[in-house]
Amino acid sequence: MSKKIDFVRSLKDLSEVDLNARIQEDELRLKKLEFAHAISPLENPMSVRALRKDIARLKTELNKKKSKA
Repeated sequence: MSKKIDFVRSLKDLSEVDLNARIQEDELRLKKLEFAHAISPLENPMSVRALRKDIARLKTELNKKKSKA
């Protein structure tokens, strides 16, 4: 759990531009991971779920920053 909490705390320091860049980077990584999983099973398929949740956290933080502005 502390890993997730540290991740969320680190997002508060990022700007909107940084969050957008991070979202695009993670979405690209997710596509590559899903493609690799379709070809041959991943050693840890839960990493796909974790990455999707991280992207959702990034988007949530971005929406919070946009609504404040």
